[in-house]
Amino acid sequence: QCPGVELLCLDLADWDAVEAALGAAGPFELLVNNAAVAELQPFLEVTREALGRSLDVNFGAVLHVSQIVARQMIAQGLPGAIVNVSSQASQRALRDHAVYCSTKSALDMLSKVMALELGPHKIRVNTVNPTVVMTDMGRLNWTDPQKSAAMINRIPLGKFAEVDDVVNSILFLLSDKSAMTTGSSLMVDGGFLVS
Repeated sequence: QCPGVELLCLDLADWDAVEAALGAAGPFELLVNNAAVAELQPFLEVTREALGRSLDVNFGAVLHVSQIVARQMIAQGLPGAIVNVSSQASQRALRDHAVYCSTKSALDMLSKVMALELGPHKIRVNTVNPTVVMTDMGRLNWTDPQKSAAMINRIPLGKFAEVDDVVNSILFLLSDKSAMTTGSSLMVDGGFLVS
């Protein structure tokens, strides 16, 4: 239970429903875009359905929800912060992740453009780019010991991220402690990208 937090369960692909619900719920000062899907397929086997769903959730929903919230912030004259949850996969090619890596790379660039255009309105936009996180989705895709060992061996800290590792990074980027940080990607990858 978090006082002042109202949960909205929405189909992010239904833009009209999202717009109506968020329009009635605002104004907002903070936004975290965390919805994502990871439909893993080898490049030569990527289906149109997997591509469309991934683009809709990993990219399109972030763009749309951010537009709605940012417009409200601007109309109210409120400063704000937006954090988009990306991935280390936006920076490094991973086998069977053609669509996931690509949508997360697109999300990183969208976040930079948002930071550029929303900065004059005192709205900061950043990404958090974690390694594998031990969520339900993370466990689903990384429970095979051979697959997980290969990834963990590339992480200098020798483990996957826990949810709190990501949450604490998001809280930092939402807070005034990061008041001069916008257009940045905070890697929460245990050193994966330096290995």
